[in-house]
Amino acid sequence: MLKKLAAFFSPEHKQFRSQPIVSLHSVGQAQWTPRNYASLAREGFAGNAIGYRCVRMIAEAAGSIPLLLYAGEVELTTHTLLDLLQRPNPTQTRRDLFENIISYLLVAGNSYIEVSSLEGTPRELISLRPDRVKVIAGLNGWPEAYEYSVYGASTRLPAEHILHIKMFNPLDDYYGQSPLEAAQRSIDTHNSAAAWNKAMLDNAARPSGALIFAAAEGRLTNEQFERIKSELESTYQGASNAGRPMVLEGGLEWKEMGYSPAAMEFIETKNASAREIALAFGVPPMLLGIPGDNTFANYAEANRTFWRQAVVPMMGRVVEALTQFIGPQFGEGLRLSFDLDQVEALAPDRDALWSRVNNASFLTADEKRAAVGY
Repeated sequence: MLKKLAAFFSPEHKQFRSQPIVSLHSVGQAQWTPRNYASLAREGFAGNAIGYRCVRMIAEAAGSIPLLLYAGEVELTTHTLLDLLQRPNPTQTRRDLFENIISYLLVAGNSYIEVSSLEGTPRELISLRPDRVKVIAGLNGWPEAYEYSVYGASTRLPAEHILHIKMFNPLDDYYGQSPLEAAQRSIDTHNSAAAWNKAMLDNAARPSGALIFAAAEGRLTNEQFERIKSELESTYQGASNAGRPMVLEGGLEWKEMGYSPAAMEFIETKNASAREIALAFGVPPMLLGIPGDNTFANYAEANRTFWRQAVVPMMGRVVEALTQFIGPQFGEGLRLSFDLDQVEALAPDRDALWSRVNNASFLTADEKRAAVGY
């Protein structure tokens, strides 16, 4: 009696023999790169040609601009501060230091400069890797120190020894947001499109197909299935085997599986993602060779826009931070600036300004000199 009751209340089990199974599925959730320095640097800079080129273009252009030093309105051609910037530490030049500072800003949104002083005067400037530095906030909420960690060892550095330059971040009081983080999804899309294209080349640069067993009776054994699969991978897959004729055994038929025009739009998707990455950095897509960009009439106009909208603001941010942080340690009234007259790309703008000022007959010679920055 108990066995009958147990069988009656036991869960129901159903068995299927050779009935077909239909699997219904939808597109899975997109996987995005984590928003941390290591992932963004790996995927957005080291693993993405557009992100890499944008960072290098801005950093190298900014590092090439000569620096100027003023005491009030008087330009100083020799000074210990200029000497320090020209050789900030034993392993770097001025250009190396500025390229590091700006590259870290563009990749991480933060750039840290350790100022080593002797008898109250700065002697060395060292750019620190952002992922190794942590802000330590004081009781009043302002940073009171920085913790530098490397290879398991940590060093506490006073706030007066660290110049922290950061980009605006509306969601964090202590750390900035980089252009790479804003362009994260476009970077992932661009990388995925490149991986798709590579996979297409590895598969003979054409969509996959299906082998249909058309025998009237019977089915392939496991040994036959594995053998056919192995032969397809070794004999017909890959760019070196593209175009090789396929020899099929009896009962097997090859059916090509094509993609719809909408599915083949990944090339345009890749170009659109590249334009969005360039937009996040302020680099005109024309300078990167991205097709479909007709914003500028010519390359020279795009290059001037690149300098005005990407390089000059970034250089101004760094120079002003250096002036405020280390300028007073060399004397009051010192101001760092940079010489845009030496930038060849901005020569047309400079010539137009000089022409307008020179034609202003109501200005004196000294007023004209002041109007153009002399």
